[in-house]
Amino acid sequence: MSTEKNIQSKEPVSPAQQVKADWRALVEAFSYKAIVNNLPYLGYLALLCVLYIGNSHKAITLQSEINQENKNLKELGWKYKDRKSELLRVKTQSNIGHYAARVGLHSYINPAYKITK
Repeated sequence: MSTEKNIQSKEPVSPAQQVKADWRALVEAFSYKAIVNNLPYLGYLALLCVLYIGNSHKAITLQSEINQENKNLKELGWKYKDRKSELLRVKTQSNIGHYAARVGLHSYINPAYKITK
């Protein structure tokens, strides 16, 4: 209010008076009345802070889960490649003949032929 009087009366204001007036305006801005008038805005800011913290926590948790799943995926990829190489090794003709001999089967020595009428 004092700055309004100075502006209306057109009196010269010293820098010390200007700082003092600014300080009073700042104190009035943080007074009880100003806080009560701005309570909805402060509540909105508090809600935004809570949402921001919750979102950050959720993002960190999700990132750790993703990292764990990536580790599991790599391990399953290694197991898949191991099983695939074992299957390729087992499917060779020499190994099939070896396993068939255990059961009592023998490989056919004569070449295949076609029966015609």
